[in-house]
Amino acid sequence: MSVIIYHNPDCGTSRNVLALIRNAGIEPMIIEYLKTPPSRETLIDLIGRMGVLVRSVLREKDTPYAQLGLANPALPDAALLDAMMAHPILINRPIVVTPLGVKLCRPSETVLDILPAPQRAGFAKEDGEAVVDSAGRRIR
Repeated sequence: MSVIIYHNPDCGTSRNVLALIRNAGIEPMIIEYLKTPPSRETLIDLIGRMGVLVRSVLREKDTPYAQLGLANPALPDAALLDAMMAHPILINRPIVVTPLGVKLCRPSETVLDILPAPQRAGFAKEDGEAVVDSAGRRIR
């Protein structure tokens, strides 16, 4: 079963998503997108498969978002994609690809919507918030 995570190991949400994937007994293909950014074509494909706007995958926090004037709503998608290609840190993460779909998994438990296997055990995020009970069922 093929699962891909566009991952940043320095991001707690990304680490939680990776752990939830593994809690389902799946070892995903891990793409550290800051070291190996997706091509423009791949990013366009991922965004299209998510069914979201290009702007919705832009990361603002701890990025050059403000410096580059990316808050301007008049900027076309091409300009936003250019910025993400030049500065991969602007790509929000983690993006997960499974046979059931593609999602930007924020919050981390969003990944449960597209995992092709159930959780095998309870799971709590790094901050201690329980998201899966001991029977492998999503909490909430």
